[in-house]
Amino acid sequence: MSSGKILVAQGGGPTAVINQSMVGVALEARRFPGVTRVYGALHGVRGIVDEEFIDLTQETSHNLELVAATPSSSLGSTRDKPDIAYCRRIFEVLRAHEIEHFFYIGGNDSADTVRIVSEQAREAGYPLRSIHIPKTIDNDLVGNDHTPGFPSAARFVAQAFAGANLDNAALPGVYVGVVMGRHAGFLTAASSLGKKFPDDGPHLIYVPERTFVLERFLDDVKAMYERHGRCVIAVSEGIHDASGEPVATLLAKEIERDDHGNVQLSGTGALADLLCDEIRSKLGIKRVRGDTFGYLQRSFIGCVSDVDQREAREVGEKAVQFAFWGDADGSVAIRRTGFYSVDYELLPLDFVAGKTRTMEDEFISESGTDVTDAFRLYLRPLLGSGMPDAFRLRGARVPKVLHRED
Repeated sequence: MSSGKILVAQGGGPTAVINQSMVGVALEARRFPGVTRVYGALHGVRGIVDEEFIDLTQETSHNLELVAATPSSSLGSTRDKPDIAYCRRIFEVLRAHEIEHFFYIGGNDSADTVRIVSEQAREAGYPLRSIHIPKTIDNDLVGNDHTPGFPSAARFVAQAFAGANLDNAALPGVYVGVVMGRHAGFLTAASSLGKKFPDDGPHLIYVPERTFVLERFLDDVKAMYERHGRCVIAVSEGIHDASGEPVATLLAKEIERDDHGNVQLSGTGALADLLCDEIRSKLGIKRVRGDTFGYLQRSFIGCVSDVDQREAREVGEKAVQFAFWGDADGSVAIRRTGFYSVDYELLPLDFVAGKTRTMEDEFISESGTDVTDAFRLYLRPLLGSGMPDAFRLRGARVPKVLHRED
């Protein structure tokens, strides 16, 4: 006889809509008569091995709905990257608490965790249904048209660059904005949706799918500055040279690494400063400014795509349906159907786990410094309704009196 207990956890970087997925799991599961308890693990897989659970069954539906509309991970998250031994401990706790349905919301590393836990349960003959629920602002999960969290972060990036462009037009110079994206440039490319007029920025976009050459970058900046009298640049934190070495490590005197040994990129602000220094020193442009969006784009309140909210809720709901009505573990994926609608399917865990999607070639211009109309058509419906717009004066000139040309 089934215990009727399920567990949901959140992993990796928070997003503006990850709570929609968690609440989708909780509320949908409570509709199934066989479910007796819905547990939430505090701080992801770390909370599982430490047995830090809360009972979501006791949460009112009203409060869950309020939490769903709140950005960031309400259960807390973790950067732990479980190996096989760690996953065995996860499984031991799940079995000790007689939890028979495991839902983990996260990116490709989280999918890999679910895959290993699923294998451990199968080897032990324990009836555990394991489902991975997609989440990442990087939009780099294979098998998905897009991932929950990305549209809202992309909306923020597009609006931020639209504002930076207006600022830069008022006080011309060079502006560099560094956007998250270690291996995939989707989020940086979203800056292009902030453009309205032909001379609007970003004038240059650099993504990790293309090799970054500093000398060519400086030539590009110089050409745009001469053409427009200013230049707005969107740069992915993961830009690298031909050998794959991150540009941040090539230019920096000191290198900071995270707990997994990864070079700290946009989180330090170093890349924007380094590129700005190169522009000042090599091109002689005085007004050069840089920003690092860093964590701002992940959980920025009040800048959420309604499309993203809806789909993040549905992937949680569909995860429960796949778990209770299906006969396989897997990863929920979003599939685009028409313009614009989506459907959901359950992919094998090993199809998604540990793999990284990058921007398709059709989305990147031949120059490698812009995106194509195909990308704009892909992204626009994801940003949701009510995108702000910018206007400019038509500029009817008054003839000069004192400074007229004879």
